[in-house]
Amino acid sequence: MLRTILALAVLAGAASQICAQDFPAPPKPTKEHQWLKQFVGEWDADNEASFGEEQITCTGKQSSRMLGDYWVINDGELTPMGTVMKSLQTIGYDPAKKKFIGTFISSGDGTFWVYEGTLDKAGKKLTLEADGPNMLTGKTTKFRDSYEIKTPDHIAMTGEMLGDDGKWITFMTGNFQRKK
Repeated sequence: MLRTILALAVLAGAASQICAQDFPAPPKPTKEHQWLKQFVGEWDADNEASFGEEQITCTGKQSSRMLGDYWVINDGELTPMGTVMKSLQTIGYDPAKKKFIGTFISSGDGTFWVYEGTLDKAGKKLTLEADGPNMLTGKTTKFRDSYEIKTPDHIAMTGEMLGDDGKWITFMTGNFQRKK
């Protein structure tokens, strides 16, 4: 019992020393982190997608918020072919890699998408790339999602996948309009 009390006293003393130390300040957000704030808000969405011969048009919504100063979280909902599909996307910026990074999941399938990408020189278009399953062949291929800031209230989105011939195929386009 005495050993337990002594051990707890030593641990308490060590914990107080650790807490008393000055921890380094967190890094300051970069201009790329600031750029992500353009997504923040409530949005109406419309999308058109084509998978081979099949054409799908749907509407939905997206709610976007910042997690601290470093991440935007996009919580989406679309209704393709009468089925509600929910999604969750994160986008941040990694200063060490000098790349935007992120993830995407949806209730439509079990794929965990991991993004990496860049912003164009004009600062208007964010392009994110990921590897994932080709919906037509089942093989793994490269995908590219682009978000272009048209105005503060309009973001255009394009989804592409790399074809077997090495050319990018646009399979989805969409628009986000800020709710007033």
